[in-house]
Amino acid sequence: MEENCSYCAEGALLDAFGIKICELPMSKVILFKEQSHRGRVIVACKQHVDDITDLSREDRIAFLEDVNRVAEVLHELFKPDKINFGAYGDTMHHLHFHLVPKYRDGYEWGGVFAMNPKERFLSEAEYGELIDLIRGKLTRE
Repeated sequence: MEENCSYCAEGALLDAFGIKICELPMSKVILFKEQSHRGRVIVACKQHVDDITDLSREDRIAFLEDVNRVAEVLHELFKPDKINFGAYGDTMHHLHFHLVPKYRDGYEWGGVFAMNPKERFLSEAEYGELIDLIRGKLTRE
């Protein structure tokens, strides 16, 4: 664990941009507070590694299975035309993927999503509803 890492330490560092939804076998699923793309989440590896190549083969497969599971749930719940997957890390040296639902007639269709457009934030109640919806699908057996 890295104490200055948002995904490891959680708390105020994570609260600045996200809300933890749940944990999966190899990852933490986080709702991105800026919701210009309804259902946008982050899937962060539970291990503090900088790059997917730092994981063992087994851990890499497990992490990608988590990413896939989240994508399936986003497709089921929000019916996007496409999900963009962003795996950056220039400034956040912890393996994570942004899963960004995109809609043909919606925000930023046909282009790269903005990292944080700071245009659409929700009320606490709306965040709670969205988190419950996603968590309910991800944690069902």
